Amino acid sequence: MSESEMQAELERLRAENARLKGKEKGGLTLKVSEKGAVSVYGMGRFPVTLYKEQWLRLLAAAPEIEAFIRENEPHLKTKE
Repeated sequence: MSESEMQAELERLRAENARLKGKEKGGLTLKVSEKGAVSVYGMGRFPVTLYKEQWLRLLAAAPEIEAFIRENEPHLKTKE
């Protein structure tokens, strides 16, 4: 690898590093998995992956889930 190629690679890596550092912490990103499911990144160490029907069913139940969380607030822990 020549000096100019190494310098170009170093600049590319610095730019990528700056871009990654600039991403909002705790932000969520969505991707389509290899099997055609929807993966949500940013919730924890691993993505949450469900198929379209499962996401739609979960989203339809959002009011019930929110009510359950409110009712059980004293018993629930938060991840910090």
